[in-house]
Amino acid sequence: MRINRIKNSAKKLLILSTAAAASLAMSLTAFADEPYNSYSYDTWDEPIPSQSGYRVERTINGDGMDLQRLTDPSDPLFVSEDAAVGLSGARDMFYDEEREEFWIADTGNSRVLRFNKDFQLIGRYYGADGESEINIDETTGLSNFMEPGGLFVTTSPSTGDLTVYLADTENARALRLKIVSETEAEIVTEFTRPDNGLYSNETFMPNKILADNAENVYVVVRSVNSGAVQFSSDGSFTGYYGANRVQVTAAVIAQNLWRKIASNEQIEGMRRNVPVEYANFDMDDDGFIYTVTETNVETDAVKKLNPAGYNIWDNSVGDKYEFGDIISGLYDATTNTSYSTRLTDIDIGANGLMNVLDYETGRVFQYDRNARLICIFSTKNSTSDQKGTVTSPNAIETVGRRVFLLDGTKNDVTIFVETAFGAYLHNAFELYDQGRYTDAVADWKEVIKRDGCYTMAYIGLGKAALNNEEFTEALDYFKTAYDQDDYDKAFKYARDDFMRENFTAFVIVILVLIVLLIVRAVLKKKGIKLIKKKAKEAE
Repeated sequence: MRINRIKNSAKKLLILSTAAAASLAMSLTAFADEPYNSYSYDTWDEPIPSQSGYRVERTINGDGMDLQRLTDPSDPLFVSEDAAVGLSGARDMFYDEEREEFWIADTGNSRVLRFNKDFQLIGRYYGADGESEINIDETTGLSNFMEPGGLFVTTSPSTGDLTVYLADTENARALRLKIVSETEAEIVTEFTRPDNGLYSNETFMPNKILADNAENVYVVVRSVNSGAVQFSSDGSFTGYYGANRVQVTAAVIAQNLWRKIASNEQIEGMRRNVPVEYANFDMDDDGFIYTVTETNVETDAVKKLNPAGYNIWDNSVGDKYEFGDIISGLYDATTNTSYSTRLTDIDIGANGLMNVLDYETGRVFQYDRNARLICIFSTKNSTSDQKGTVTSPNAIETVGRRVFLLDGTKNDVTIFVETAFGAYLHNAFELYDQGRYTDAVADWKEVIKRDGCYTMAYIGLGKAALNNEEFTEALDYFKTAYDQDDYDKAFKYARDDFMRENFTAFVIVILVLIVLLIVRAVLKKKGIKLIKKKAKEAE
């Protein structure tokens, strides 16, 4: 029986039987001792309860980061006795995998902080030396930072120096910095407002920044909706990279139709439909840039851009890609509010896992390298300081099996560590993405033991069965997952296999039937002749 014959009735039964559970999930009732609920989405994009892929390990604030060193006159990192010993509205965080160090753009305190892998302070930078005329300190001669909003850390391919790219927001510039010591930095290149007709904005307020292996620099600039502002390694403006599209809505369509018949005066008074700017971006080991957009979620929520700036994950030409909460306007019983997705940061881990941070809910949506949802964790709580919840989630970083979340209001970093369920998920997805379907069977079965409604596990098991030519078993798994495409493929293989195994029998049966038909025809013909003969004799 084909799936589409039973899908509608099965869906109704499933929705009725799980309505209470789904409602419970979306009311944010926490599992075990976690301060957030865990859920996923089924085949019909309905939220269903699930096991948690991560748990809260600990939270680190200024005391845990050893920021008191900044006020100790005997310490090499000493600044002043009244230096801030906590974060203030920090907007960005970066993990330098090569050196195993964390960097934080401590925006409210106008400084950059450097930590080891255990989040102990090992460096601090309030400004930089170099040929600059912007915000010069009369005492030190340094060009001071002012509310930096983003940073990117790498080793310069050309010089081998430890290099920090900084979006020095309120100074209206971006910087390439050479790190000289734990307290000193030099300006290598200063990127300011392009003096070019292509750049039409009156202001230049960099929010986020990154650089590729050729030292091209990409800057997300406030109020610039043409894409990332791109500079070459020498600081010259080269154009825009990967602009978002305008979301096609009923209002946009109606306005485009009206423009065909409207007068020039009416067209002039119409609101312009323009794309929105990025919220943040990241780069994977292969040089692909991933972007997130806080608004315009349905069109370009998350993009994977090729070197030409085109989105590889384009819903209009291939598979369906969805990010964040699929259903908008969900209700949170804990805070008595409704909410929708507002993606604010993205991090691509060394293992290819993609973590997308939702500012509106504080949730992290984790996907594999092919944008398949793995798990959802974390939550927002603006009314208390409960451990493991966030208020203003501004940045996310991944280190191995841990996820680090920077809070710009609580001024701390929450560390999430992988659970046993999460470990099975990650192993299974990694093997699946490599095409090693059979090797992933044990992990998928462990996933099902802990969450019998995890759809991807049944698809993974179905793929393994299909790969092992166990077609009947594959059909059962795909039927459970309501995976129509793979079910059709398995059905075709099962049919072909049945035909191959029973080909001889089919030939024999067909030959027998042909012989019987011939005999029947001969007998029938003889019978007719006999009847005619008897009839003639009777006359």
